[in-house]
Amino acid sequence: MLILASASPRRADLLTAAGFRFSVRTVEVDERPLDGESPAGYVIRIARNKASAAACANADEVVLAADTTVVVDELILGKPADEVDAARMLRLLSGREHQVLTGVAARVGDREISACESTTVGFSALDEEEIAWYVASGEPRDKAGAYAVQGLASRFVTRIDGSYSNVVGLPVARVYRLLADLRPGAWRDPAIRMPANRQAD
Repeated sequence: MLILASASPRRADLLTAAGFRFSVRTVEVDERPLDGESPAGYVIRIARNKASAAACANADEVVLAADTTVVVDELILGKPADEVDAARMLRLLSGREHQVLTGVAARVGDREISACESTTVGFSALDEEEIAWYVASGEPRDKAGAYAVQGLASRFVTRIDGSYSNVVGLPVARVYRLLADLRPGAWRDPAIRMPANRQAD
């Protein structure tokens, strides 16, 4: 049984689209960065803490946890505190590239493996009216870096180098490899069937 230690509907949607069957178990951990902590070290540490918090003694349970952040000039941009903070983040991203990092941890019993996925994202230059419009939409509210690549902010994204699903919140291919290393062969569900091909109308 796979347990997703996240309340994120985006991560659940990505896992579902990839054919995984899972249950959700939400956890609360302290997500404040440590002094001098690297962005990659930060997301891996938070993911591991989430996996540990959600784990139990059931050897049939595999716990999957993740943490995503946006990084520009080695500055970690988490979820904005308010609209002013969201606008500040968008100004930092405007007209330049940044990295989206996701730490992923998979745990069964006392065994755990983890990794960090990095994707480079290019943003177009935003004027103050565009920033104000986007902030007013409410979409930046609970998003790392104050934007959702799968939403309204897609109009600002000029380039993605790496995993798209990572930018959404979960690097699905990396997750599959971690789970396959942890429990080989367990994730190819024979009950899953692709829809029959249809001719174009």
